[in-house]
Order: sequence, then structure tokens, then C-alpha cells
Amino acid sequence: MQRRFFGTDGIRGRVGDSPITADFMLRLGWAAGRVFAGHGASKVLIGKDTRISGYMFESALEAGLSAAGVNIALLGPMPTPGIAYLTRTLHANAGIVISASHNPYDDNGVKFFSRNGFKLPDEVEFAIESLLEQSMTTVPARDLGKAERVVDAAGRYIEFCKSTVPAPLDLSGVRIVIDCANGATYHVAPSVFAELGAKVSTIGAKPDGLNINLRCGSTSPEALRAAVLTERADLGIAFDGDGDRVIMVDSAGELVDGDELLFIIARDRLRRQVLQGSGVVGTQMSNLGLENALHDLGVTLHRTKVGDRYVMEALQQFGLNLGGEGSGHLICLDRTTTGDGIVSALQVLAAMVSSDCSLSELKQGMQKYPQVMVNVPIAKQQPWSGDHRITKLVEEAEHAMMGRGRVLLRASGTEPVVRVMVEGEDHALVSSLANQLAGAVKEVLS
Repeated sequence: MQRRFFGTDGIRGRVGDSPITADFMLRLGWAAGRVFAGHGASKVLIGKDTRISGYMFESALEAGLSAAGVNIALLGPMPTPGIAYLTRTLHANAGIVISASHNPYDDNGVKFFSRNGFKLPDEVEFAIESLLEQSMTTVPARDLGKAERVVDAAGRYIEFCKSTVPAPLDLSGVRIVIDCANGATYHVAPSVFAELGAKVSTIGAKPDGLNINLRCGSTSPEALRAAVLTERADLGIAFDGDGDRVIMVDSAGELVDGDELLFIIARDRLRRQVLQGSGVVGTQMSNLGLENALHDLGVTLHRTKVGDRYVMEALQQFGLNLGGEGSGHLICLDRTTTGDGIVSALQVLAAMVSSDCSLSELKQGMQKYPQVMVNVPIAKQQPWSGDHRITKLVEEAEHAMMGRGRVLLRASGTEPVVRVMVEGEDHALVSSLANQLAGAVKEVLS
């Protein structure tokens, strides 16, 4: 079946443009409530990031769920992985996240978690979409769903995060700058690391509804790099707006991306003999340097399509417990059920403490290949692949790198762009080829 609204990471778009409107969210809440009620649902959690539109969509979803006869527990601002965790531990039948992740404030979206904290299976999303085509009805007044607010949601999640590392972990003396992207981690992440003993300073922790991901967070690490150098911190940690991604900065201000963090965690787990299956899951975008470095350790990198949904599917298929993307969306499946920026950062810090190494020292052993990506705007559903001009240029680019590089063109699952990625040993050549290919794609689209 073809999805009409759900993408690889829920439903997302610009606020006010269909389907990211109040009336659609009302019907979505009702349709989801009907589906969940059919499975015996009694309670659905709703959490959100810090976008101003979250107030509107929270109310609309709440009304729709109530009309379907489902009770609602409101979490308020909460990281996406925190909502997954609380859905599971509070024995809710589903969790709803109102967020557009790393996108700017004027985008928003919705994604769902099942009762066990995983993304909804395809058949449930299809069932919700089918009900969206029907007229909305309301259960009898006596059966309307009730709403309550979970007042200790943040505290519960903070304790869970700390529980994912060994109890003796002591970060005393470690100076950390945390960039919360003015997003959902602003009232959670600083407490997690401070309560483990670290000396914490924060930036991007004053959300106003409009500044989420604005020149801060994992997608804009310049402010974090500057703060680490100014404060002479040991490292910096940046999350995205909903807290499911993390990138880090070492004491020299050098960026440590998701591929390098994945390598650090994998090598530490291999050393402790807890790397299940001697394999790690990456994506088509994972750096060749990661694949080579893992190979040197005797660890296989299994590549899948871009998106945490596909990483999770591969982890379960191959019986592995560690995977992720260069963007910093890492999944430690033996710790939690979804990508979690705070939990992932804690695994890296635990590796630092146990090995008595700095972050800079830990990333040694992985040599990244230069990788250039150019985003080409595209209209929704606009055809672009298969054009002979693009195919020919891809072949020429791969030939120019003499088998020591990669070319990947793909449509983004979260933004209306085609991503043109070229990776190889020579940065100048890689950059030139990426821009040539991007130009060809633009020409085809025009």
C-alpha cells in the first residue's frame, strides 16, 4: 500500500500547510484513537518539543483522542526518546510525539510509538490513514476520554538515562558544555550530566517557541565549538530539537560526528565483549572510514537505507544492538528502543572514563573520507531519477575516483530535497564532482 501522509519518520511539514494544520491533527487524533481503541487502548501519551505550534497541535490531538474515547496523559516538552521510554514504563497503549526534529520552528509533525516503545508497524499506520478518509464521529459523552498531566515525566526520564551506564560512573572533574538546541532536552540533559558529577554549562537552553534549532544544536555546532574553546571544556555535546540526535566536540573544538561516535561505542563494547553479533548497522551515507575502521577490528558494517526506521529493521534482522547514522541518530538497542541523544552521549562518556582517554584520543583509529553533500530543492513527487544525463555523470564521477569513492543520490525522507553525496580520498575532487552532479540534477528538475 502507498502511504498518503506517513513518511519514514511520521508526518511532517510546514505549519499551516496541509497536512500540518489544526483540523487535520484533530482528525488524526480521532483516527489514531479509533485504531488504538480497537486494540483495547485505555491511555495514550502526548509529548512535544518546544515549537510554538506544539500548543495548538497538542490541544487538537487531545480533542480527537477524547472524541474517540481514549484517555490522554500529557507530558509537555519532552525528548522524543523520553516519550518512547515513558510510553513503555507507564503502560500506555501508544505515545505521540509532536516534533519536526532538526527542522526550523515553522515546521512541525507527528510520530507515534507503540506500547513497547518502538515505531508503529506499517499495518497500524495504514489503518490510521484509512480512517482519515472517514467522517469523524464522537463516542457518547459518558465514554469520552479524560486528560491528565504527568507531573514527574522529566524526573523519570532523567533517572532512566543515568541507569544506562554503570552505577559507579563518576564524571567529577569533567567539564562539559551542552547545547540543547533550544529544544526538548533543555530541562533534562543538563541535570543528567550534572547529577553524574560533571561540571556543566549550557547554551541553547532558553526556548521561546521560535528559536528551536536556530544557529544552535547538532545541525549548527559552531556556537558549541566556540563555547568549548572559550571555557576550556573537556568536550561539548549538542542535541537536536527533539533530542534523538547527538554530535560532540572535543577539547580542541574538533567535531565528532555520528559515525565517529558509533565507532567509539562499538570499539568500547568490543573491548568489553558486549558487542552483540560482532556487527554494527550503518546507512548508505555512513562514511567509508567507519566501514574500514570497523573492518580492522573484525566488525562488519551492515548498510541500509537512510532513516532510523531502516536502521532498526536491520538491527532486528541481524540480531545486533548498535547502529546509527552520521547525523548522530544512534540506537543502542540494549539500552533503549529508539535513537537517544542523551543515552548515546553517556555511552561515549562511559568509554572515556573506563579507558582513561580523552574524546580526541578515543576517535583515533578511524580516518574519515572527505564527504560532500549538496541539497537540491525539489517539488513534492517531482521525478528526477533515471535521467540519462544524471546516470552518465554518476558513472563518470565513480570512474574519476578510480574505485576509491562513492556517489549516492537520494530523495530526503524528511525534507523536499534531493541529496547529492560524493565521498572519496581527494577532497577537492569530491567537492567538484558533488557540485557538478548537483548542477545536473537542478538542470533536470528545471
